[in-house]
Amino acid sequence: MIDCDTHVMEPADLWTNYLEAEFKDRAIRIEEHDGVEQLIIGEKVVLQGVLAGLGGADLNKSEIFTGKFKYQDGCPPSSYNPHARATQMDEWGIEKCVLFPTIGILPFPTDDMALANAYCRAYNNWLADYCSALPGRALPVAIVNWRDVDAAATELSRCLKLGFKALFVPPETVDSKRPANPHFDRLWAMCQEANIPGCLHVIVRFEGAAIPFSHWHATSPGPLFSFGLGGTGQIMPALASMVTDLLFERFPRLKIVSVEAGCGFAPYLMDRLDAKYEAFRSLIPLPMKPSEYIQRNCYFVAEPMERTVQETMRLVGKENVMWGSDYPHIDAVGFGLGGGVDIEQLQVNAGVVFG
Repeated sequence: MIDCDTHVMEPADLWTNYLEAEFKDRAIRIEEHDGVEQLIIGEKVVLQGVLAGLGGADLNKSEIFTGKFKYQDGCPPSSYNPHARATQMDEWGIEKCVLFPTIGILPFPTDDMALANAYCRAYNNWLADYCSALPGRALPVAIVNWRDVDAAATELSRCLKLGFKALFVPPETVDSKRPANPHFDRLWAMCQEANIPGCLHVIVRFEGAAIPFSHWHATSPGPLFSFGLGGTGQIMPALASMVTDLLFERFPRLKIVSVEAGCGFAPYLMDRLDAKYEAFRSLIPLPMKPSEYIQRNCYFVAEPMERTVQETMRLVGKENVMWGSDYPHIDAVGFGLGGGVDIEQLQVNAGVVFG
């Protein structure tokens, strides 16, 4: 099995150790004040008191947000130690895993582009070292600063030379630009040329309009609402905009992967866009139906407990679905899938997409 959605839990001193000297005094770090942990990024506190919840798959969920646990408590050894990861993968029957960040995809609340670029380089360097201990088994996903396209392209080129297998894509607008805005075409061209996927992975946002359903979240509806809708609330608009903004016309061989939102929404999105395409066809410059772009260019990581995997494979394409656990994040629920799912096909799909 290839797990297409796993995470590292970055060591608290990663950026202190890996940043270039001129940026070390502004490293991403965890500090403790009056017994309360604070995660500091760009010299701003972005989260405090509940840092164990960034991971926490193995902790008691009823206690994880009480302040009882520290960040390290939510980090199983396999999330930061590659040798422990290898042992765990062997025990669970996992052949390969695709590795996404945790802290590395939180917001960088700074307008200092040099600093944000340095944060990305430091993380990618640490991840390259981590994966070097798991040759062929750990498939690293690069992070770049999408607010600085030139620097992002330089960093992506460097990561490709290091053997990275995918690019993290924020499922949101960046400085009021949608993901398929031609402003980002240099990055898409590089992904297409290198035959690596862009991965729309769910992100955590703590404030402002960047949070899907932000007004609803302001009323504190609870984790079932937030975790249940947060993923698709981010991914669906991002993926739909890629179709409607002609990204796949400009880059017909580009692969986009939807991660941590399940796969069951894909047939609905296809039907919904196709219906409106028929209604507004004279106003829309798409040569093909939206569903045809999704079937040709888009892939979906199914999650444990999903009952719609087989139907999604039938309607979207048997080649378009993979599988991921989200371990070790708090809402990871195990490694099973519904009966009758063609596990071998899911493995083949993951191998084709991530190489």
